[in-house]
Amino acid sequence: MATLFSHLLVLLTLATGLVWAFDHYVLRPKRVAKVAALEANPSVELPEEKKADLLREGAIAENCHSVFPVLAIVLVLRSFLYEPFQIPSGSMMPTLLVGDFILVEKFSYGIKDPVWRKTMMETGTPERGDVAVFKYPEDTRIDYIKRIVGLPGDTVVYRNKTLYIKPACPTGEGCEPLKPVAQVEVNRGEFNQGGIALERAREALGETTHDILINPRRREPVHMYYPQAGSSNAEWVVPQGQYFAMGDNRDNSTDSRFWGFVDEELLVGKAVFIWMSFEFERGSDSWLPGWIPTGVRFGRIGGIE
Repeated sequence: MATLFSHLLVLLTLATGLVWAFDHYVLRPKRVAKVAALEANPSVELPEEKKADLLREGAIAENCHSVFPVLAIVLVLRSFLYEPFQIPSGSMMPTLLVGDFILVEKFSYGIKDPVWRKTMMETGTPERGDVAVFKYPEDTRIDYIKRIVGLPGDTVVYRNKTLYIKPACPTGEGCEPLKPVAQVEVNRGEFNQGGIALERAREALGETTHDILINPRRREPVHMYYPQAGSSNAEWVVPQGQYFAMGDNRDNSTDSRFWGFVDEELLVGKAVFIWMSFEFERGSDSWLPGWIPTGVRFGRIGGIE
């Protein structure tokens, strides 16, 4: 849907711009010349109202003249600066909840054209711990949001609910060993899934500290993990130009553990801000449609860790 909207926005901007330009540079000079010829004819009386009518652009051109600047501004903002997204699932809980509306910084990982998504200018690359939006590798029409845990060259291991990382070491000297990412339990039971109390833990990933959720009673579906040639099960070496992404809701997230790596060409941007958050919780006897919010979570508005 997001890709379709982007393409539609580009087409509408181009169409209205072309109509406005054709009227301004082709038809308007003809109208001006016609009025000048009438004014030069002493036998013709040309009232101001009639002159204004002759110079006035047509209804279609007038509408395009009004709409084109608005569409152009929206296109620039959405394609190169910031784009709004809505969180549709709980895979990034507790960092992001269903009903959160976020802003994604489009220029964090390079400035790309809005149609073919080719990088026009390099501006930066993801850092470990970034919350990133990217095109789902198995269906690029879909936008995914996950946390970047593995950078190019890193070794990533996920066993027994614990994340291990060995940072890339191109020189081969002074390399860090594979070690677990530090976790400290915050609470248990603040979030539930199917009647099971989830563990909330604070994790230090690079320069970022964030919270994750773990379902202690759910077995790891290791048999479903993405198999990388030359690596053991539940172990991955991130290829150059690609990234390993995981959801903060570790036992309720379809991520790189299951479908592999995120190519840098699929990166959309970095999630930086929650600008609105609606809650949709309601009782089973509620007559309201599910898409109508039941409240606003003002306390969630702010930056994203």
